Amino acid sequence: MLKRKLYVLLALLFIISCSQGPAEDSSAEYLDGLSTYIPVKLTTDLSQLTSSEQKMLPHLFAAANVMNDLFWEQSYGDKEQLLSSISNPKLRNFAKINYGPWDRLNDNAPFLDNVESKPKGANIYPADITKEEFESLGLIDEKGQYSMVRRDETGKLYTIPYNEFFREKLEVASSHLMQASEICEDPELRNYLELRAKALLSNEYDQSDIAWINMRNNTLDIIIGPTEHYEDKLYNYRTAYEAYILVKDKTWSKKLEKYISYLPQLQADLPVEEIYKQESPNSDAAQLNAYDVIFYAGDCNSGSKTIAVNLPNDEEIQVEHGTRRSQLKNAMKAKFDNILMPISDILIEKKQRKHITFNAFFSNTMFHEVAHGLGIKQTVNGKGSVREALGEQFSALEEGKADILGLYMITQLKEQGVLQEGELMDYYVTFLAGIFRSVRFGASSAHGKANMLRFNYFQQQEAFTRNINGTYSVNLNRMKKAIEGLSAKILQLQGEGDKAGVIELMSKDGKVGPSLQKDLDKLSAASIPVDIVFEQGLEVLGLPQ
Repeated sequence: MLKRKLYVLLALLFIISCSQGPAEDSSAEYLDGLSTYIPVKLTTDLSQLTSSEQKMLPHLFAAANVMNDLFWEQSYGDKEQLLSSISNPKLRNFAKINYGPWDRLNDNAPFLDNVESKPKGANIYPADITKEEFESLGLIDEKGQYSMVRRDETGKLYTIPYNEFFREKLEVASSHLMQASEICEDPELRNYLELRAKALLSNEYDQSDIAWINMRNNTLDIIIGPTEHYEDKLYNYRTAYEAYILVKDKTWSKKLEKYISYLPQLQADLPVEEIYKQESPNSDAAQLNAYDVIFYAGDCNSGSKTIAVNLPNDEEIQVEHGTRRSQLKNAMKAKFDNILMPISDILIEKKQRKHITFNAFFSNTMFHEVAHGLGIKQTVNGKGSVREALGEQFSALEEGKADILGLYMITQLKEQGVLQEGELMDYYVTFLAGIFRSVRFGASSAHGKANMLRFNYFQQQEAFTRNINGTYSVNLNRMKKAIEGLSAKILQLQGEGDKAGVIELMSKDGKVGPSLQKDLDKLSAASIPVDIVFEQGLEVLGLPQ
């Protein structure tokens, strides 16, 4: 009885605090927070779409926009209550970019007074949850990807499937997908839209994922639903809602096709013991495409913006049906022009700046996504899948693996004469500049920790030199050796399911050191934006709303 009264009291205190709303922080740092982002319009040549595809767009945008509301709930909670409590328009807009009162590019630091640190489980779990409490219950859906965790009136934890918790809004999104399917003339795309509409209401996503991966000829595409695990920093179990609307660049996509056939040989040649590379990537079903993205919503639109996607995430579907690596070319180009080039002018040694190219930036990003399909997915010692064995440590190490194996693949393909564009140094120097770009997203995210792991390992192996004038230059041969060494280290940790080893590695090398921080401060002093924010929607595309 006493326990029940305590939970009731805590609930009342929470309601009172929410009704008061967070107070605004008047610090100049966050009043000027929008200078962190540079606005970019998301457009493409719509003439490549058929008349029916253009008529589908309003329904696709409407369905995608629902993902914004769902992700707000997962990230923070009551969106309208928060935004209405912020009178300063700059701060209010900053909250919209971050989907809450925490700065995603500053290790989720609160930018409003009276706001606590962001819970590791965001709003997917109760803020006061502990791992010991959750794991002791033995819930049937403990590791479920598609459920919220809540407390009942006695304080006991339970799970609610997404399709029940978000039923009303999911019905809206599902309806718009069905209406788009009725307009659609492409049978494969129509089938996918119908299955995805049903999946939103059933939590059963496998069939729609398979239908999506089997689409080959469509120009218009939409990725929609609960997808990535990054928001769940408590366990890395639960997925967050997001959406992309894409238009395929068929010319660029054709150029990329040839690289897929090299996956089996690249897997066999990985610089690690044989036991860690016995799995075979399904190169027959793997796809590599380039797109212009015309709408982001939800998780992928929060904080730093995604520029490439590798889906589906389900490992059984990957093995049987393959994956599609989607390169978001127009978003990449915006980051290259507005961020990477200005960074290079400050931090890359003058003689090596000629090696900063968009082709190298595109390729480094592309092979990062391809590299997710290499390596090992099942531990070699009976601990189950790598994802299960590493738990909340999985995402950071997997991103680190994709980065370093992507660079390893580029090295191999370049030396074999398969990758013909540019010099090997183009890819290495652009990669180093890319670390400076990405690490500004903060070292708390999976990608941030992966960035620091690479930077610190490269520094230890003298793969680059920090010159007396504060610029950096790549040492070609030492970079090659460092790439092989870090690849082997990560693959072994994954293959052994060595969670303790990953924690030790990240605690030592997953942080920004004082010297690097000083160099990053130069970029802020030069007013170089950290990332992009989108002007997007039907109006931006010149279409009626």
